[in-house]
Amino acid sequence: MAPPPDHCPALVLNADFRPLSYFPLSLWSWQEAVKAVFLERVNIVSHYDRVVRSPSFEVRLPSVISLKEFIPATRRPAFTRFNVFLRDRFTCQYCGRPFPTHDLTFDHVIPRSRGGRTTWENVITSCSACNLAKGDRLPHVCGMVPLSPPFQPSAYELQENGRAFPPNFLHESWRDFLYWDSELDPM
Repeated sequence: MAPPPDHCPALVLNADFRPLSYFPLSLWSWQEAVKAVFLERVNIVSHYDRVVRSPSFEVRLPSVISLKEFIPATRRPAFTRFNVFLRDRFTCQYCGRPFPTHDLTFDHVIPRSRGGRTTWENVITSCSACNLAKGDRLPHVCGMVPLSPPFQPSAYELQENGRAFPPNFLHESWRDFLYWDSELDPM
């Protein structure tokens, strides 16, 4: 039995057939994908085994689409909590353990109370326990030095980190486009 349309997102590829982003994965709802097809903004690369109908036409839902015009990647990613977590690979930079997003905070290496700023170069990913233990002290005072120094990542670095964290749902038609440079299993 075919899945309901709401379970049929389309993977969006740039004109060079690479995903627009890996984390979050560039997906459009089936409605957005069908609209883009009819407006001739995308090419259909692959379909689901699911058809939607109206009184005048029917269409198979696209599972992979590619943009007709190339969109260059942004050079400097936005400074957001999520991008800090992605830069640090969802790992506390004090204890070195990975955590789910809801168990992470970010920490100012030089606390704001001591003149530290909220910038790429002063903010790291921290678990709640380590953040509480460090408090508003300087790293050398409390003996909690970050495992990696904070830095401003490039969009490419965030994309590469995102590839290591696949989403919960991956349709089989997406695999060739998400792991295009990974090593293939010998047959």
